[in-house]
Amino acid sequence: MTSSDRIVVPSREDPVARSASRVIGGPLGRYAVPLARGWRHAAALLIAVSTVPMALSVWLRGYCIDGGWRSPDQFFHMCFSDLPATFGNSNLGAGLGAFLAGGPDAPTPEQPPLLAILSALTGGVIPDGTPETRERQFFGLWALLLALCLALTVWWTAAALDRMPLRASHLALSPVVALAALVAPDLVGVAFTAAALCGWSKGRLRWAGVWLGLAISTVHYPVLVLIAICFVAVRAGRWADARVVVGSALVTFGLVFGLVAWRNPTGAVQSYVGWFQASAGFGSPWVAPQLAGSPLPTVAVTALAAFGWVVAIAAGAFLALGAPRRPGVAEISLVMLAIVLVTGKAFPVQASLWLVPFVALVGLRWRDHLWWAGAEALHFGAVWLYLAGVSMPERGLPSGWYLVTLLARVAAVIWLAVAVWRMAWRRRSADPEDPAPEETDLLAGPVSAAPDALLVKLV
Repeated sequence: MTSSDRIVVPSREDPVARSASRVIGGPLGRYAVPLARGWRHAAALLIAVSTVPMALSVWLRGYCIDGGWRSPDQFFHMCFSDLPATFGNSNLGAGLGAFLAGGPDAPTPEQPPLLAILSALTGGVIPDGTPETRERQFFGLWALLLALCLALTVWWTAAALDRMPLRASHLALSPVVALAALVAPDLVGVAFTAAALCGWSKGRLRWAGVWLGLAISTVHYPVLVLIAICFVAVRAGRWADARVVVGSALVTFGLVFGLVAWRNPTGAVQSYVGWFQASAGFGSPWVAPQLAGSPLPTVAVTALAAFGWVVAIAAGAFLALGAPRRPGVAEISLVMLAIVLVTGKAFPVQASLWLVPFVALVGLRWRDHLWWAGAEALHFGAVWLYLAGVSMPERGLPSGWYLVTLLARVAAVIWLAVAVWRMAWRRRSADPEDPAPEETDLLAGPVSAAPDALLVKLV
């Protein structure tokens, strides 16, 4: 039996996993040999486990499912979801045909093209009934779809980490998933991104690009993954491989965007125009002046968010090209994503779902995951209580306390980025005389064991 026949066991590596394993008999012994049944076995078990946070996410919204999504009750009971709100406010019941046809009666979801298509498609299958009943049915349908997306994300993450598939437990058991999975349809894009990273790790470059193009059609964050792939490819001298991924992603995004823009130009660009017109939103540090009564001008918030992208890309380039050992795509992506999230116009609770698969892929300790999840939970409760206070100030959370939880969450996300940066930077450089250096990036794919072609050193 070779080392490739074994699966790395978290209870030997992670103190939190070791302690938690006592519930099922304790950590694996020092001399026990974990014969692998293959990553598929581990992935199947984790998919089964992932039903727990999804069930908790549904349970958390039980009050609204029973009584409807009414303000301020939905905030006091912390069961708000964009899904029924989008259905009720965007005429999604008209269906996909009406959306693609455009016109005054077309659905108007302020979502990127692919999410708008999916929302209109699912809205069109909801039968007639009272508005409350239809919203409840739409929410239930999307709960099933998002549970499927989570299962696929776990599967693709475990497949990408076939030597360490149990790292995908960060996805299957994440408290962040339990809190935010059903707030908005972000898990659709998360699943596409996980598929793209799996494709990259297996050297299926065109498929990686296709999945990334679909992910970018749901939100702009996966652009950072595309940039990270380019950085890694440049350092390894494999720009041709990155070009295949970039080309496939652009073609796929263009096809999805073009499909919508052909008949409904307004629907294709509505979410992007809305971003430029939006001021600072909840979760963003740029909302602090607004809480103090002096909101920043929209143009200033737009400039700050754009500058955040510049800083993120510069940091990603510095890490990718300057670290002693070539970092992985997931490490670079997490650092850039964290910067973009905390400097964006808004940092809604569901946006944190994008960090969870990267926490799994880079192999962070559960201790770091749980500290971050604690800050997320604190902010999750605070933002709803603050919004409830808009209608009922005597029962809501004061703006000062909400700002404290916001800054705690920002600090926790920054800590994740710092932890990943330190982990990547402290890795020893490969021996230049070793013809086949050990690959430390589990997602290396086409650049596996490739020597550095470009390394930037600061003198």
